[in-house]
Amino acid sequence: MNVAFTALTLISLVLLTIVSPATAFPTMLQGVMNAITLILKLCAIYSVWLSVLKMMQATALDKKLSRILRPLIKRLFKNESDETYQWISVNLAGNMLGMGGVATPAGIKAMQSMATPEQTVASNNMILLLIINATSIQLIPATVIAIRATAGSADASSIFLPTLISTAVSTISGVILCKVFSLTDKKKDGKNEQNSISPIHKQPLNKGFCKIKPSMHRGNNR
Repeated sequence: MNVAFTALTLISLVLLTIVSPATAFPTMLQGVMNAITLILKLCAIYSVWLSVLKMMQATALDKKLSRILRPLIKRLFKNESDETYQWISVNLAGNMLGMGGVATPAGIKAMQSMATPEQTVASNNMILLLIINATSIQLIPATVIAIRATAGSADASSIFLPTLISTAVSTISGVILCKVFSLTDKKKDGKNEQNSISPIHKQPLNKGFCKIKPSMHRGNNR
């Protein structure tokens, strides 16, 4: 992607210089200024939401929200530790409130807590969490609304209902497909193990954030 974006930028600059040399340099400066302005706005937005998260933690609202989500999470993610359920709760709550930057660290922690030291491929629970994060139900698309407001939108919150409907449909569809493939794989293998590894979705965990050693079995050491 870096190569593609660099190539597009260079091609655009060359074409702009050929077509309109007088506006090439001012356009570059304006683009840099717009990028810096957007970065500062995003920093302000995330600072506010991180402060909200800290206040939630100080008032134990995160634990209350975790308890509300816990029954659903336990039904979706079976046979996980309490620590894992806590991280998943924070991750889902952050995504629902549009705090993607806050939800990401919690999602990484949840993935790490679901993995065993010997594991080398993703379990069905890991795959399901990834799918839920990719589709991500948005109750309040806070970041997008804030960006629209700072950009001068006349009705920044008008995307609320379309965002809720589209993300709800995509998340529910993703969860159903993940569960269907999981059951199909179990039947094919003739096994009844909890959290069996889906051969369709086998991915090495020795790269990225989950740097662990090989094993396909979760073990009973929790």
